[in-house]
Amino acid sequence: MPIESPLTRRAFMTATAALGAGLAAPSFAQQAYPARPVHLIVPYAAGGGTDFFARLVAASMSTTLGQQIVVENRPGAGTQIGAEAAAKAQPDGYTFLLGDTSTYASNKSLYQKLPYDPQNDFAPISLTGRFAIVLLVNTDKLNVTSPQALIDAAKKAPGTIDYASAGVGSPFHLAAELFAQSAGIKLNHVPYKGAGPALQDLAGGQIGMMFVDFATARSQLSLKSIKAIGVCSPGEFYGLPRVPAVAATVPGFEAWAWQGFSAPAKVSPEIVAKLRDAYLKAVNDPDIKQKLIAAGIDPLQSTPQEMAAYVASETAKWEKVIKTAGIKLD
Repeated sequence: MPIESPLTRRAFMTATAALGAGLAAPSFAQQAYPARPVHLIVPYAAGGGTDFFARLVAASMSTTLGQQIVVENRPGAGTQIGAEAAAKAQPDGYTFLLGDTSTYASNKSLYQKLPYDPQNDFAPISLTGRFAIVLLVNTDKLNVTSPQALIDAAKKAPGTIDYASAGVGSPFHLAAELFAQSAGIKLNHVPYKGAGPALQDLAGGQIGMMFVDFATARSQLSLKSIKAIGVCSPGEFYGLPRVPAVAATVPGFEAWAWQGFSAPAKVSPEIVAKLRDAYLKAVNDPDIKQKLIAAGIDPLQSTPQEMAAYVASETAKWEKVIKTAGIKLD
């Protein structure tokens, strides 16, 4: 015969209800996020490739999350302004960052002081995309048609070949320094305030070569004097199928301008997972993926752990290049 419980029916129901409410509380709190618009900080001005990526993906993520993602452009100081704002935001999931190579990897070695700690102030969410870098030459100014011919010319006259960049410490400047160091040559750096003015002088023949992302380079490739002689991906790049990889001449050479989502460091893993899931749904949408590829962006996705490992490897890689070249910024 079953033993009767000492709890009365009412007491049993009260205890059960209380236990159920306690167990349900974390689930309810998780489901409540986001309860208001989420802000995505882009550390670049509106209109560029990073901004294009952010706005395209954010629109889809907003639908998935049920709340608008507001894109905030906070350009300046090599992404430091936007990165600092994100690092110091409340870790509640309502602010996250679309940082890049500079933000996460190279700024640490370039600047004497940073207003944020790339390793400790962010919780990685996912790598999001990378921009193929192309080696362009103006053949009227610099008569070379391959990476090997460029290396040969530089060895014959060390330090006499000028190359443009979008600015000191930019991914394109660092790609050129990596190329010079890997090939054992000396090139002369001419920094500009942005890729646009640098490309204008390249097209005008004031300068002979530069490394730049494919999305930006495409507008120049229709010019008779402008030729892409190498890509910085380890193998053939889909956008320039007949252009060789620089790595075919300089083994192991590889350089990308890449980006990724992160949140303030102490954000909960549940919020990271929710933002990442919304991003994965967006980037795997065939229409969005095709628009990104058409814009010269190679879409990426990763786990937070994979992003952290990639950031660490890129930090070490560019630290070596920066220290060898003696590049410093205030």
